[in-house]
Amino acid sequence: MSNSQLTPGIAPGRLPAEAYQRNFSDLDPPLDRHEAHVAADRCYFCHDAPCMTACPTSIDIPLFIRQIATGTPDAAAKTIFSQNILGGMCARVCPTEQLCEEVCVREVAEGKPVEIGRLQRYATDTLMAKGVHPFTRAAPTGKRVAVVGAGPAGLSAAHRLAMLGHEVVIFDARPKPGGLNEFGIASYKTPGDFAQAEVEWLMRIGGITLKTGHALGRDITLEGLRAEHDAVFLGMGLSGVNALRAEGEDRANVHAAVDFIATLRQAPDKSTLPIGRDVVVIGGGMTAVDAAVQSKLLGAENVTIVYRRGQEKMSASTHEQEHATSVGVRILCNAAPVAVHGNGAVREVEFAYTEDTPSGLKLGAETFRLKADQLFKAIGQTLAGQPEALELAGGKIAVTGAGRTSLDGVWAGGDCASGGEDLTVTAVAEGRDAAMDIHARLAQPS
Repeated sequence: MSNSQLTPGIAPGRLPAEAYQRNFSDLDPPLDRHEAHVAADRCYFCHDAPCMTACPTSIDIPLFIRQIATGTPDAAAKTIFSQNILGGMCARVCPTEQLCEEVCVREVAEGKPVEIGRLQRYATDTLMAKGVHPFTRAAPTGKRVAVVGAGPAGLSAAHRLAMLGHEVVIFDARPKPGGLNEFGIASYKTPGDFAQAEVEWLMRIGGITLKTGHALGRDITLEGLRAEHDAVFLGMGLSGVNALRAEGEDRANVHAAVDFIATLRQAPDKSTLPIGRDVVVIGGGMTAVDAAVQSKLLGAENVTIVYRRGQEKMSASTHEQEHATSVGVRILCNAAPVAVHGNGAVREVEFAYTEDTPSGLKLGAETFRLKADQLFKAIGQTLAGQPEALELAGGKIAVTGAGRTSLDGVWAGGDCASGGEDLTVTAVAEGRDAAMDIHARLAQPS
């Protein structure tokens, strides 16, 4: 957001200095040793653990919680990392209330699950704070693998491949690694530059070279990577932004929510970021919630999320929706944007009421307007540029099995690949599983 786009309703420094520190501090403070033991004692250590089945990375949750309960958090961390090398980040951002904790026996019986996410953070933070890497790299295989994208899927694949003895080169278009963990998650969920610390810790396995500022299609090509490496993994995520398809969306101060979040994540001083008095966010997922909540935390007076379908169909979890409303964000449903009004810059957004019918979403004749100094679009992202010769499915790279694409020797995972949910933990699982499939292929006789 450049200064030329600022209007009288948009300004930095809306809050006292101490408010920014408070608003963007750790949302859920870590458990201390005593609290972790108390929380671990609530686990029944189920034999057929539904929590483990619900985890996309299949972490042995009863085992790691038992290890915490018996005073061996380092062992608990290794149990977690063996399945999810980004277990520290996932402990912070994974929607546990929709996954492992939702099916916890305690949740079903009492309405209060074991705090699996916080226990996972306790274990992983304990080990990472010691600077210890729990895995040793296997003997070099002489094979080279290119990984495109230093986000959750790419980092997961790279670590597993390196651990198995392969040489890995990670290419990423951005100036820093981490992908959405670095640029796309609300600042209050991962304060203290945790994403970069996690990458540095992960790289201690050895055998991984990181090259930032290398974008596929601009600086490197899939054809070139295939020629120079024994295998290629694509995990570059989605960088295109869907259009509103509403008249006037090209007006000033209409931004992609992901760009707003990335800017906020990289700002060392949050008070310097300009925010409007009236902010409207269009969308129903986690990006919409993160943009809306952080707008409020920056000092916006009125923040509204508008979603085109019913609230029960929002992909953001109920927990996240409730967090948004708790800080003063209003959520309006069953409305879609039809026009952005203003003289050069957005001043109002016009919406039509919608009806979700068996034949699709229908716009009604009745409309209403919301005042807006800033409008953030959080309506999904697209694959920016089709990698050469790859088949697509639903606008993403088509994959089968453990991430195999239509090109021999090329795998894909994470948000850029078809199938799966757009979650950090899912991307980690897909990167890990693709790495194991690549390893099996490379181990075959030539």
